[in-house]
Amino acid sequence: MLENFKIMWHQGKQYIPDVTTAIVPGIFRGRPVISTVKFDEAELLEICPTKAINATAIGSGDDENHTAQSLVSIDLGKCTFCGECASRFPEKIRFTKDYKISSNDRSRLIIREGDDSPIIMNSELIRKEIHRLFGKSLKLRQVSAGGDNSCEWELNASNNVQFDMSRFGIDFVASPRHADGIVITGPISENMAEPLEICYNAVPDPKIIILAGTDAISGGIFADSPAINRHFLSKYPIDLYVPGNPVHPLTFINGVLDLLRKV
Repeated sequence: MLENFKIMWHQGKQYIPDVTTAIVPGIFRGRPVISTVKFDEAELLEICPTKAINATAIGSGDDENHTAQSLVSIDLGKCTFCGECASRFPEKIRFTKDYKISSNDRSRLIIREGDDSPIIMNSELIRKEIHRLFGKSLKLRQVSAGGDNSCEWELNASNNVQFDMSRFGIDFVASPRHADGIVITGPISENMAEPLEICYNAVPDPKIIILAGTDAISGGIFADSPAINRHFLSKYPIDLYVPGNPVHPLTFINGVLDLLRKV
């Protein structure tokens, strides 16, 4: 009993009453912010192992009165959240604690220089049947398509006593026959391409697809590997992109809640 009180004293109550306003402790890296400080971006672009950082030219140096400039952006669908860019160039990039970084619009995962606005859903892309059929209950079949088990662990944690995703009617199920959609983790290896297709076809219509993690969204560090086969993603619409490497439970839960308009 004394040990239990000791743990509560040091860690506080582990149960999170409100997952939409919770504060993430520790070294968690969420939505990045890119300042407008100008410098030579060449070294910054070379740092990123997945080429998530880009610099788009917005001017030319044709004359002495017009200086060439570029606009830096970070694609969260490719970002591994390693933090190396922020560590090397803290005056340019910093990571916030904002875990609400999911979207149903792939283009909204791109963070641009000088933009500190939160990432939100594109309501025009949300299919009507999602609200009508899944608003109060959503059952998902998780498919590890060549994942490293990190995102899988975090998704499993989404339904533990701390985060308790089931309170919103959202659960993982063992069979695709009992599911309303699939959650894909991993870059989709060649060996998992066919099983993924079989699993998706076994889910009754209508159904949704959620990509959880950098590897699932873009391939991550495996994007150029001949051992992956991402043809599946070009055949079906994606309903939700959940960035992270791995995905944080609060990111996943809030992303699904926003999609279902439960918040």
